[in-house]
Amino acid sequence: MRLFFREHIPLLAFYFIQMALFPLLYWLDGYKQLPIIFYSMGLSLFFLTTYLFQRFISHKTFYRRMSQTMDALDDAMQKSGDSPLPEALDYLMERQFQCYQDEIIHYKKKLQDHITFINQWVHQMKTPISVIHLTIQDGDNEQSKSIQEELDRLRKGLDMVLYASRLDEFEHDFHVKPISLAPLVKKVIAENRRLFFRNKVYPDIQVPDDLTVYSDEKWLAFILNQLLTNAVRYSAGKGQKITFQGKQAGNYVALEVCDHGIGIPKQDLRRVFDPYFTGEHGREYQESTGMGLYLVREICKKLNHRVIIESEVGVGTTVRLSFDHV
Repeated sequence: MRLFFREHIPLLAFYFIQMALFPLLYWLDGYKQLPIIFYSMGLSLFFLTTYLFQRFISHKTFYRRMSQTMDALDDAMQKSGDSPLPEALDYLMERQFQCYQDEIIHYKKKLQDHITFINQWVHQMKTPISVIHLTIQDGDNEQSKSIQEELDRLRKGLDMVLYASRLDEFEHDFHVKPISLAPLVKKVIAENRRLFFRNKVYPDIQVPDDLTVYSDEKWLAFILNQLLTNAVRYSAGKGQKITFQGKQAGNYVALEVCDHGIGIPKQDLRRVFDPYFTGEHGREYQESTGMGLYLVREICKKLNHRVIIESEVGVGTTVRLSFDHV
């Protein structure tokens, strides 16, 4: 309603100026029959009011649409009315919507092609890594150990790229089922045994064998790998063990990964889940990408898990995962 009046303010202003001039012209011409003058002015006002009323009724939907914001793209396809102006607007919006959809489809295809390329490239890179690993696995010298260490870093980096590229299509790549936490934790630790030995940090498993949660085993294993890698990396030379503690708390199951390493500065703690944020300590470790905890948070959101991190500089860090109990 307000938009309708705002649009017709110039028309009404010119109209009333014109109505003020007509009696003056009649008077100057010597025509002094006031009833006839007022009758003609009233008749003119009646026609104007009728026109404005008819226009408001025929354009009511149009003005309402112009006054509201769109909450979704589908709102652009709503009809504005049957008059020429609303129909022209509807046609324009339809063309814009179609152009926008065409661009979205184009960029989605480019993104999908890029993700497909990344996935294929990662899988292709894993083959030479496996070959190199088999070649040096019997070597017991420092050079072989150094190569193995770099291979482990490369493998973890490729896994991060692979899982990050799959995150946008998460709904097509997960299967939730009851998972026993203790065997999964032990499996992840076994896969990272060289990382523990190399950094002289050792695992302490305090997860009951009967503790079961609903999750996706593959994605949960990736989460634990990220938390374990961070815990070991920032505990090397500072702490002696990484504790994996599982417990039931009411209707939830909590899994805590605790280290006694360098800890996280208070000013960095609220930003550790931001993408590409490495923080004060991250600048001291060239391996830090700032993506590990970000992926952990995003995966937890999609799996309906909760993740909380607590830390104190010089004391250590605790990351707590909470699951629905089976």
